Amino acid sequence: MIYYNKVQRRNPQDPEGARKWYVTLKSRMQVSERELAEEMADEVTLNPKEAEMAFYQLFKVAVRALTDGKTVKLGDLGTLYLTASSEGADTREEVTAQLVKAVRVRFMPSDTLREAIAKATFACTETLLNDAVEVVVKPDEEGTTGA
Repeated sequence: MIYYNKVQRRNPQDPEGARKWYVTLKSRMQVSERELAEEMADEVTLNPKEAEMAFYQLFKVAVRALTDGKTVKLGDLGTLYLTASSEGADTREEVTAQLVKAVRVRFMPSDTLREAIAKATFACTETLLNDAVEVVVKPDEEGTTGA
């Protein structure tokens, strides 16, 4: 289940226009590498510590590949790759690595991941609150609720 909030915003292209309501996704919680490793260990023949070490090794190898100018395909999950933003130069000869302002790691989900996410169901976070809060009002000795 993917949860969302309802947020009212202005249109940046029409700041004087009417505000509209939009869906923004809300993460329920963050899952740690250790928690993923424990779940993964339940699915395969690794113990949780071995699964956690596999995540760590994957990180090391992926960083090495990215810093070596390669893209990293993570099976049916997707692909990691780098992009850069740089200052502009007037001539081709003036373009050097010193013009790089920032390097970003990007992720492109695979078709398999996109299809799986497309099948997800959604619920408003307000339903979480409504389901979690049950108000019980007990009458006092005189039969009133005290409200």
